[in-house]
Amino acid sequence: MPHALIVDDDPNTRQALAEVIREDGLTCVTAGDLREARIQIVRQMPDVVFTDLKLPDGSGVDLFEDLDPTGVEIIVITGHATVESAVNALKNGATDYLVKPINLQRVKAIVNRIPRSGDLKAEIGTLRGELRRMGRFGLMLGNSPAMQTVYDQISRVAPTAASVLLVGESGTGKELAAQTVHELSLRRKHPFVAVNCGAISPNLIESEMFGHERGSFTGADRQHKGYFERANGGTLFLDEITEMPIELQVKLLRVLETGVFMRVGTTKEIETDVRLIAATNRDPEEAVLEGKLRLDLYHRLNVFPLHLPPLRERGKDVELLAQGFLDDLNQRYSTHKTFPPETRDALAAYSWPGNVRELKNYVQRAYIMSGNEAANTAAVPLQISLAKPSPGTSVTIAFGTSLAEADKQLILATLEQCGGVKTRAAEILGISLKTLYNRLVEYGDSAKGDAAGDADNDEKADLDA
Repeated sequence: MPHALIVDDDPNTRQALAEVIREDGLTCVTAGDLREARIQIVRQMPDVVFTDLKLPDGSGVDLFEDLDPTGVEIIVITGHATVESAVNALKNGATDYLVKPINLQRVKAIVNRIPRSGDLKAEIGTLRGELRRMGRFGLMLGNSPAMQTVYDQISRVAPTAASVLLVGESGTGKELAAQTVHELSLRRKHPFVAVNCGAISPNLIESEMFGHERGSFTGADRQHKGYFERANGGTLFLDEITEMPIELQVKLLRVLETGVFMRVGTTKEIETDVRLIAATNRDPEEAVLEGKLRLDLYHRLNVFPLHLPPLRERGKDVELLAQGFLDDLNQRYSTHKTFPPETRDALAAYSWPGNVRELKNYVQRAYIMSGNEAANTAAVPLQISLAKPSPGTSVTIAFGTSLAEADKQLILATLEQCGGVKTRAAEILGISLKTLYNRLVEYGDSAKGDAAGDADNDEKADLDA
């Protein structure tokens, strides 16, 4: 049976918390200051600690060094004016925080997430052993040093409630990393909801995030639950966070700090218990300077930054991943195809600007082009046109050219350099694919010229895949 320790100088707070925790089947002791708390820790190491940050003889953070960081869940308690200190506590090892006045329903949600027999930590330990043997870690695949660093970071942050900011190039597997964090967290029995902020119309994104009431706007013929409501108790993954409108970022920050939101068309507050993971393929600090990401939201999300390495820095993971994708296809279609030696050599020599997504699409093309009866995959060419423009490539903009026209020339030149492949052009330009399409629509069909060419068909096949 898990054991809890409550540390707070307010006896009413201690009593209220103790009653809720005991109702959920935990044993519980209380302390009014650090000295008494340390005595209780010596008597029995707790599985979970609820501690106020401000205590008569110090800070609740001072207890961290007395606790087993791998075996104790630490929940800090703070006032409305000191949320920033709670976030700092998360960075120092706390797993969650509560704001006074304490919401007892949130306490119940936290207690319900506590493993009853150390099963989560045992599973993470098993996964680490599996990593050493097979190069697998939950949903992820790869045994390069770069990926082992990622796995170690995930194993540390997953059991906590800390927000995670995934940063990496497009196609490096950020959503898969987010799913792995969720599967190894205390929320794994609750929903994992993934949202691409760049794929939702700016006019609908608030409704999609927070929901709306019937009749709240034209076309709202029924009540709609938003992503925060659907992800309650679980994890909400916000991909391309820098594509979210700035005015909505303000509302997102409020939800993260208060745990409440309102559906569009009502003033009734709804409580939510969601762990947030955000991702971007841009440098987040540059996004802040460009006004694409609010500084306060960036700091709130950046509790635990996690960088996903590009495929070109993962060595033999390329062959491991390619074989994994081919094995999946062989299993799905009851075939036994293999890669010919020349294909393996080409895979190892290529720089993979599209990362894991490009590799997966390549394996699918090679499999399909080989036909049903072939023993080997086809030796289809790699899309060398996706490589980055050479250092000498340039665009000349005449003095006096308007910003809009300069923007247009740069976009069209980049698209042409990429052989009309919009996904690559968008990545080089640092914009979402949706934004690129919108710009091309503004320029008109004639502006696209032959740059789009036949690459559109290949691109759509890649996107569908």
